[in-house]
Parts: sequence; C-alpha cells; structure tokens
Amino acid sequence: MKSTMLGLATAILTAVGSAHAQDPSPGNAEAGAVVFKRCMACHRVGPDAKNGVGPVLNGVVGRAAGTSPGYSYSAANKNSGLTWDEPTLTTYLRAPRKLVPGTKMTFAGLSKDQDVADVIAYLKQFNAQGQKAAP
Repeated sequence: MKSTMLGLATAILTAVGSAHAQDPSPGNAEAGAVVFKRCMACHRVGPDAKNGVGPVLNGVVGRAAGTSPGYSYSAANKNSGLTWDEPTLTTYLRAPRKLVPGTKMTFAGLSKDQDVADVIAYLKQFNAQGQKAAP
C-alpha cells in the first residue's frame, strides 16, 4: 500500500513539475529587447522600421500572418491562416519551418522558453505604427 501511494504521489509530482517546466515565466520586455538583437538581421520594430529580409514586426501580435504592408511573403505564410497571437508566436518562434513549412524565414528558432516569452513581451509593446505602448 505504501509503495502504491508513493508511486501515485511521484506520478502526480512529476506531471505537475513537467507542466510547470513547460510554462515559462511571464515575458520580460527588457530581456526581450536583448534577445531580439538576434532577429535584427532580418526584422525591425519602431517608428522608423522598414521591411528588409523579413517584414517589419510593428503590431505583429494579433496580426494575421502574411499581411504586413509592402512585404513579399511566401505563399506558405500568406496562406497559413494563422494569426500571430501569443500561443501561435510561441510555437513559431521555437521552430518556424515546422509550423509554416515553406516559409522564407530561415532562422532555426529560439530554444529557450524564456527567450520566446521575452521576445513576445518585447514585440507586444509596439503598435502598428511602431509606437511603444505606455507600460
């Protein structure tokens, strides 16, 4: 009986611990600004941002995929039917080509959950015109 209870307790703690490990802490926009430097080879944000290798990411959180004005998206991205909400961005930033096969984005993805959460927190600050929302 003791071993059964111990086994059950261990299973519950493992499941809870595993679920907790998958949930990153809330994103930190300041830390996200640092992580976003890796993205700047292709993407920009802010009032003077322009499309480059990748589209401007102003107002990306909540925007439909493949719709930033003036950027030539892959058919895969334009036709994905995705909206860049937090869960979708989380999946995409971990492995872009896995979520959208055929995307032009060649970045392999961010491996750390906290980096993903931080970048999303950073991007959420920028409206479609590139203005930072007040904290």
